[in-house]
Amino acid sequence: MKEMTTRQRFQALMNFQPFDRLPVVEWAQWWEETIERWYGEGLPPSITDRYEICKYLDLDIFKQDWFPECTEECPQPAYHGASIMKTEKDYDALRPYLFPLPAVDKKQWALWAEEQARGDIVIWFTVVGFFWFPRTLFGIEEHLYAFYDQPKLMHRMNEDLMQWILAIIDEISEFCAPDFMTFAEDMSYNHGPMISKDLYDEFMKPYYREVLPALKKLGVIPIIDSDGDITEPADWFEEDGLEGILPLERQAGVDIAKLREDHPGMKFIGHFDKMTMDKGEAAMRAEFERLLPTVAKGGYLVGCDHQTPPGVSFEDYKLFLSLFREYADKAGQMSRK
Repeated sequence: MKEMTTRQRFQALMNFQPFDRLPVVEWAQWWEETIERWYGEGLPPSITDRYEICKYLDLDIFKQDWFPECTEECPQPAYHGASIMKTEKDYDALRPYLFPLPAVDKKQWALWAEEQARGDIVIWFTVVGFFWFPRTLFGIEEHLYAFYDQPKLMHRMNEDLMQWILAIIDEISEFCAPDFMTFAEDMSYNHGPMISKDLYDEFMKPYYREVLPALKKLGVIPIIDSDGDITEPADWFEEDGLEGILPLERQAGVDIAKLREDHPGMKFIGHFDKMTMDKGEAAMRAEFERLLPTVAKGGYLVGCDHQTPPGVSFEDYKLFLSLFREYADKAGQMSRK
């Protein structure tokens, strides 16, 4: 098969078509601690840009824009998971610091659109979703109470978020159709979803059903980004038209083979167990072998099941990439049979 461009390769894979090889990617940015370690182990310290590191490592380049829903002037929580509001009056006070528009860096997106048109890159963007957003303001505990204690305010907040996301989609459409996007949700932990389907249906479904048509009209693949075990809510997402899930954390008990069996048309990204990446060649090879049968069915982009952790040395990572390329070629051959 003729060698594909980065974009052709991704599009073929996600559309269950034959491909030359798997994209070899680090879809999420490395932990800062990981990169700092690698600077002392052979990665040139002069290379600091995320995408320049990708080029140095000869990775397929996926460029991401994460649109922050809060301005820099927005009050910050005292610690991760803490509250910055409790009442609708508090939300009114915060509202001027939320949903900045225009959101798109026009110069950056014009350059990215040119690279995408040449096939050199895959473009994706991220916005927070309808579970994540109210949690960032209420804080973790108060958010879970708010589903019951302040339902009207929860709906108002997600209506505002929905309108902002639609405005961003309009801005982006002036430049290109991104290849995919993610809704940051993190609504599961290692025993499943943090809310019931009834709560999902009441507080999240209506807003997804408003946003998804705009994405699909543009030709963008909508994907849920949630840590934890998403096996159960995968049904909810698919029912509403969300087309994929990442990062599929192995340590949370996610099984890609079972997900593919239950959801033959969904797209998946991630799931390579990051805990094997410092365990040597045999462990990493076994992990690729575990994933290969599902990869061969299409619609699944292998990648670290979150971000490469600091325990992985630069030599470990180079070995990982060598094995990744070997299995990327195998997967391509299997896709063409």
